[in-house]
Amino acid sequence: MSDFTNGFWSWYIGAISLVSILGCGWLLWVAGKAKVTVQAGQVADNTTGHVWDENLQEYNNPLPRWWMWLFILTIVFSLAYLVIFPGLGSFSGSLKWSTEGEHKQDLTSMRAQVAPLYAEFAVQPAEALAKDPRAMAIGERLFMNNCSQCHGSDGRGSKSYPNLTNANSAWLGERGAAHIVQTMTQGRTGVMPAMGAAIGGDAEISQLANYVLSLSASPHNEIKAFSGKKLFSACAACHGMDGKGNKALGAPNLTDDYWLHGWGEAAIANIVKNGKNNVMPAQASNLTAEQIHVVSAYVLSLSRSGLPGEPARPAAPASPPKPP
Repeated sequence: MSDFTNGFWSWYIGAISLVSILGCGWLLWVAGKAKVTVQAGQVADNTTGHVWDENLQEYNNPLPRWWMWLFILTIVFSLAYLVIFPGLGSFSGSLKWSTEGEHKQDLTSMRAQVAPLYAEFAVQPAEALAKDPRAMAIGERLFMNNCSQCHGSDGRGSKSYPNLTNANSAWLGERGAAHIVQTMTQGRTGVMPAMGAAIGGDAEISQLANYVLSLSASPHNEIKAFSGKKLFSACAACHGMDGKGNKALGAPNLTDDYWLHGWGEAAIANIVKNGKNNVMPAQASNLTAEQIHVVSAYVLSLSRSGLPGEPARPAAPASPPKPP
């Protein structure tokens, strides 16, 4: 791709633009100077000599002056445009205008208009905002525009994208507005290292995968699971000896029957062998701190978990268990 981003292409595009505009002016000049050639013995009748349908002749009349001046004005306008606005390769124009700059101005103006409303929300805790219909209407729109592409419009996610409507046990981090704000602001990178070399061959990995399935009482091979229990010690540093995970590390709970990256022996064996990286992009460049505060309250409201007087919704598996 570096061949298409070096300085040559900027000059190439600029040259084509200028040659095209100047070529139009040259064409107008040549057409205005063209004369009809009169052969010996012919009468100069101001025709080109072309005849159609027996008597339809083409005359060499000059262009109307209004049309010619309009053509010249378009050429002058084009040259002036390329001086003022970007159009000649990487040249940014004398006004330094750009769509990115205009977007930033519009965004700044919009944020200034809604600042009083967000200031009202900023002084309220997320738990209170989660019960405010106005705040939740705004939070839902912000969620749809910035989060639903991965987590779904209902927040239930999909394979490799967390379900935000689950109860506490299914969350990789500590449940609460502070953790949501931190995750949205700074982003999050989940890393499961490849453990294939540490575990052994495919047979050992299969045994470990069946033991992991047994932790959540999912269908599994009991003989393989018994052999895989001793292999789980390589995983206990993150997931704990009981397999209930570690929220501080973001290590998933393997006993809750919630399968973020797919269910079954094959899916687990693949992650154990090859590892897995998941990235939640930081939203600080897209949303203000006040907007992130409102969205965090909306995310809390999706499961009602952790809100005063609200029971937690039961966890819904990302990938429903399937029979072996």
